[in-house]
Amino acid sequence: MSATNEIVQDHGQHHHKDLAHHFDTLEQQHDANTLGMWAFLLTEVLFFGGLFAAYTIYRYKYSAMFEEASNHLDITLGATNTVILILSSLTMALAVRCSQTGNSLWTGRWLLITIAFGLMFLGVKFVEWKHDYHIHLMPGKDWSGKDYWHWQYAKKAKDMETEAHKNGSAEHSLPDRKDVLADNDPSLGVRGIQESQQARLFFLLYFCMTSLHALHMLVGFVLIGIIAYFAYQGAYSPEYYSPVENIGLYWHFVDIVWIFLFPLLYLLGAHMGH
Repeated sequence: MSATNEIVQDHGQHHHKDLAHHFDTLEQQHDANTLGMWAFLLTEVLFFGGLFAAYTIYRYKYSAMFEEASNHLDITLGATNTVILILSSLTMALAVRCSQTGNSLWTGRWLLITIAFGLMFLGVKFVEWKHDYHIHLMPGKDWSGKDYWHWQYAKKAKDMETEAHKNGSAEHSLPDRKDVLADNDPSLGVRGIQESQQARLFFLLYFCMTSLHALHMLVGFVLIGIIAYFAYQGAYSPEYYSPVENIGLYWHFVDIVWIFLFPLLYLLGAHMGH
């Protein structure tokens, strides 16, 4: 009887409070958690891969119009968001490091700073999307029909913006819709409709890819916030920090997706000038 009690007591001494019952050691649990996260990220790669494949195919098929459409995106805002996300990856790495060293206070702080950078990213993105909406770059039902004035409007707005920059003016007005409709050259005919359809395809992919990326960021905010809460409660230690490390892997994946999106979408037409 005494021998049995000794075994139970010895098992209790070696059983960590964060060790799930179906694992033998914390190391085994950590490896399983990491493997599960990498498997999840692989499915995310396949998820985004479909959009990247579609982009690659149509980029090859309609290269000229994709380049022209890309030139309507704001490279400065895109580059700013790239820097913001790189900084957020740094703060996430610091959060993981703090969790590994048992610094719960700074683990939570770095996680919240990461969320702040993410919100800055979405704020810049909102400003960009708002501008895109005002110059009719968001694909609508009239984009590729016989009234293909949306694309003509966007091109005229781009020309006015370029002219304003040449004159050293930061402010410029948007073209009037009636003027664009009046100037819509009927001689373009089928070619004009085809160009509008191809440009619409680029912006359809652009908004799908960036919106999906933004959705992943919103999910990340919720998860990071939950983990930051537990970090402030002292839930993580040098022996147990898997949740922080795994959310770090997720966030780095989100950042890497943007690293691919930025050159593919924004720099495609950069050689054409602003």
